[in-house]
Amino acid sequence: MNDIQALIKAINEFRDERDWRQYHNPKDLAISISIEAAELLEDFQWVNNEQALKDNKENIREEIADVLIYSFMLCSDLGLDVKEIIEEKIVKNGKKYPVNNK
Repeated sequence: MNDIQALIKAINEFRDERDWRQYHNPKDLAISISIEAAELLEDFQWVNNEQALKDNKENIREEIADVLIYSFMLCSDLGLDVKEIIEEKIVKNGKKYPVNNK
């Protein structure tokens, strides 16, 4: 089991121990990802990067974790391999945005 699979297993065990899976359908997980991403944006609203990180570093960490947790749950529920879909997307982006060697 790799590190990502172990994280997903821990996340799913946490969820299952609390009987929360019943609330975590793909639509609601996608909504939750968006909500948590918006909460992350709030930490950067109206300030520059340096000030945001100085004032909100702990909350930024927590919001990123929330986005990743919901994303990992959604991948797990949809039977998607996180490593595989990211690697495929990197290849696709590489073709779409090739390196411009001058």
